[in-house]
Amino acid sequence: MRVADWSEIEALKRTPLTDLFAADPDRLKKYSADVAGIHFDWSKTHLTDDAIAAFSKLARECDLAGRREALFAGEKINTTEDRAVTHPAERGEGNPDDVAKAQALHARMRSLIDAIEGGALGPIRHVLHVGIGGSALGPDLLVDALGREETRYDVAIVSNVDGMALEDVFKRFDPTATLLAVASKTFTTTETMMNAESVVEWMKAGGVEDPYGRVVALTAEPDKAIAWGVDETRILPFADTVGGRYSLWSSIGFPAAIALGWDAFSELLEGAAEMDRHFRLSALHENVPVLAAFADLFYTQVLGAETRGVFCYDERLRLLPSYLQQLEMESNGKGATLDGQPVGRPTAAITWGGVGTDQQHAVFQLLHQGTHLVPLEFVGVIEPGDTLPEDHHKALLTNMLAQGAALMKGKLNPGDLARAYPGDRPSTTLLLDDLDARTLGALIAYHEHRVFVNGTLLNINSFDQFGVELGKEMAKAAQKGGEEFDVSTTDLLKRAFG
Repeated sequence: MRVADWSEIEALKRTPLTDLFAADPDRLKKYSADVAGIHFDWSKTHLTDDAIAAFSKLARECDLAGRREALFAGEKINTTEDRAVTHPAERGEGNPDDVAKAQALHARMRSLIDAIEGGALGPIRHVLHVGIGGSALGPDLLVDALGREETRYDVAIVSNVDGMALEDVFKRFDPTATLLAVASKTFTTTETMMNAESVVEWMKAGGVEDPYGRVVALTAEPDKAIAWGVDETRILPFADTVGGRYSLWSSIGFPAAIALGWDAFSELLEGAAEMDRHFRLSALHENVPVLAAFADLFYTQVLGAETRGVFCYDERLRLLPSYLQQLEMESNGKGATLDGQPVGRPTAAITWGGVGTDQQHAVFQLLHQGTHLVPLEFVGVIEPGDTLPEDHHKALLTNMLAQGAALMKGKLNPGDLARAYPGDRPSTTLLLDDLDARTLGALIAYHEHRVFVNGTLLNINSFDQFGVELGKEMAKAAQKGGEEFDVSTTDLLKRAFG
């Protein structure tokens, strides 16, 4: 495989942001766009015409257009696992056979939800969803972001094998009115199955005669769910070509679909599909996931940034940084190229973040005056989600926009460096018209495609995750007592367990 030429990109210079604005009166127009109810502004990044040209050339060398078409065509682009990547088909965009299969499985999920709402499984008021990783982060984000005003069921999503996580739910839920949703692609995930078994025991102890009759399985391995005790009629399969961190569009989104209603789930899919169409059909220089990836790579490859901060100025998006943490770091935290060679350059930045305005009083000290270069992404919503006086929302968004301005401009104070702000700190701003299912779907799909472009230009596979396996294997060995560990770990195991 031909090695891409990064020389033009590595030769790019960092021109101060204020100089870029002064030199180009059209900068804002060039580096902003409106797609699917979201305004994107990259003007406060160090992207330039030269940088866009260099990255566009790299994209052509890496056949980004061809890889993009292979993604939507359902080709086996996950080469290490010899699989296609079909999450866009869950939104109706992709290979016709994959789309038809996804739509049939969605119809099955809707029918089961209709049956549950009709009382087929008894008087259900609570939905307890157990999963981990992508089987929990996505549904949790959806329900938390879109279910603040009202949901049709009380939903709890538990991922941690720490028993306190389950016991907190047990205190709130009535076992005789609880539906258990077990989300596991393989239906063998240790933490998830342990939690599921504990929920079944809790239901038994609470007087439920047939707890397995209150279980819905969300999995790519239906036979294993049947063997565990779930009736075939309550198994909601999804394709094994849908990766865990890309699975909220499939039956993994069941808790959101049942709690928010099918119309909301359909709107989520359509918002993502709108972003899919934009990504698939737009030229590189006006393609928002592509431009975002160009900015990401400018900072990791040219300026050596090791982290990326995401700050959501909306309480409903408080879980988005955690969701993106898995999406970006599990997808592109790789050390090998597609042809099995060392990458030889940085891959994914470390993604972190939080909610504004809280974080302004916690971590922004480092962002304004520290020595680390940290590109930031601000996410805000124009339409407020609350009914309090408008001063609240105005203060929230004003703070977000002022932070971006202050990071860029800075403030010199030669006589007192402790009160000096260097400035020239980059940020991207995303302004959503409103936070509804459609816009949230577009926002998540935007980040998925951004990850794909980053991976393509780095010549890595964004769709496997072998790095999570070794620690899990060693944990299983430690529980069985049949593994020899280093002296430190051996000592810690003795101290923990005697």
